[in-house]
Amino acid sequence: MDKPEINEAENGDFLTNKFFASPVQDGSDDAFALLMTEAIRGIDSLKPLSRNSSAFLGENPELTVTRDHAQRAVLKPEGESFTEVLNQIISTFEGLPNWGHPLNMSNICPQENYAAIAASMLTQIFSPNILEAEYAWNTSIAELESSAMLADLAGWDAGKAGGIFTYGGSGCWMYQLKYALSRVLPDSREQGIRTDAKVLCSEQAHYAMLNSTDWTGLGMNNIIKIKTLPDTNTMDITHLEQVIRECFDRHIPIASVVCTMASTDACAFDPVKAVRKLLDRYPNHPQYGKALLYCDAVIGWSWLAFKDYDFAANPQNFTEAVLESAQKNCEAIQEIQYADAFGVDFHKNFSPLVSSVFVYKDRSEFENLLKRESSAYLQERGDYNPHNYSLEVSRAAGGSMSAWATLKFLGANGIQHVLAHGLKNKHYMLRQLEFYSDMTCVNSADNGAALLLRIYPEDTDAALQYAQELHDETSRNQLINHNTLIQKISDLLWKWFREKKQIGGRFTPYLSITKGFRPAVYNKNTIDPEAVIYALKVYPVSTYITEADMQHAIHCIRLARNEVV
Repeated sequence: MDKPEINEAENGDFLTNKFFASPVQDGSDDAFALLMTEAIRGIDSLKPLSRNSSAFLGENPELTVTRDHAQRAVLKPEGESFTEVLNQIISTFEGLPNWGHPLNMSNICPQENYAAIAASMLTQIFSPNILEAEYAWNTSIAELESSAMLADLAGWDAGKAGGIFTYGGSGCWMYQLKYALSRVLPDSREQGIRTDAKVLCSEQAHYAMLNSTDWTGLGMNNIIKIKTLPDTNTMDITHLEQVIRECFDRHIPIASVVCTMASTDACAFDPVKAVRKLLDRYPNHPQYGKALLYCDAVIGWSWLAFKDYDFAANPQNFTEAVLESAQKNCEAIQEIQYADAFGVDFHKNFSPLVSSVFVYKDRSEFENLLKRESSAYLQERGDYNPHNYSLEVSRAAGGSMSAWATLKFLGANGIQHVLAHGLKNKHYMLRQLEFYSDMTCVNSADNGAALLLRIYPEDTDAALQYAQELHDETSRNQLINHNTLIQKISDLLWKWFREKKQIGGRFTPYLSITKGFRPAVYNKNTIDPEAVIYALKVYPVSTYITEADMQHAIHCIRLARNEVV
């Protein structure tokens, strides 16, 4: 019998030519490159033509999507053209905040570097999966080397440490809790959690503490919040010792103590070394394993880039104010060496979402504690197979590749300059505020880039008024009234931003608000939900922000106050 002829072209010809990039260099790659160029140009078309513009993409700031309308979508029989679909994709970015814009000072949001974007995009073409070596192949080096670099910066033995990329800072919290429970309650892996182990963290800890205790089944009621000092927002070691000693005396196991290393607003670093001493002094009862000490360093980790900086010689010529803040942050983050694990977000100013990594000091302990039986359909042909202990099974390489590219592309000097730029903007604004007695910065002693402002009616001594509201319970009603004023000013600034209102020929900046920077001193254990400090938040971390932008932000805040009053 004659061998049947096979026409390779007709095997899915409808699909291959129209929908998918060729796996070989047959000339169609040029068409794919043109399509990608069209996509990049399309999204770039939403960018403004000049700096004097509003800090969102496109022209229409309205939120046009409604859940009711979206849930009526149905699949059409025929697909649409690439250009038609691309136009619809691009339209979804209309009105989205333009994170790198000089008038975007809302929060510590992603401003991606070129190498990180390229690394993330390229992984989308061939989809390496950091499931095991066979599916990740050599792209797994990004996870391995990034973790090693971070472990080394933390002062650990990188050869004995490890790390795993996950779905954000919340994923890092989940990993630390699972690690802690597997260590402290080893039977919990087979039998489930049968003991109310406690998680200790400060009042300033990230709300991911609720996610992880809820989703693991430990229960949110097993979180014990440690008081923070009113002048520093850091964990009160005296209160922590009281709690740990009580658990010790009652044989209540502590699963983990979480130190926040640079809180979002206050840039507060908890005293890790002192926490380690307490855990060594009051260990869990012998029937339980050793408590885990975790550092939530998703923001603060980047100050490790100053580890080898010569602050005396100051080779980068940073200003004295910037240098002082950078040195204090660098010294504070060094205590991460006493932790068992820490979390890192690269998407805080450097890389695309999501690029978070959970770094652990003892690779052997972590990976063996969480190890599971391998699947019958995974071959494990290489020596790196994280699916055996990872929370996720399929894991895209985009996060690890963009983080790795960032470390290589920016280096320590590049990261230093990005951080210093935010500090420079903050300190410039602090100097400008000296001219306005009705405005005060409530976190001027902090060393992060965030600047938190309270503005009062004209002719008010803001510093004196704030001090009374913070310390004197008889000023509670004044505190609440001025909190309401801050809220209204924030809402008006948001309205002006979305309306593209121009002030002095320039658009309104995108600012935000914090509704609980700290409780009033007399508000013990935050029993009174209203006796907390509201503040306008200016987060000037975009590398394109100038001194003129900072002056404009002050001007807009004052005009908004005048209109509200």
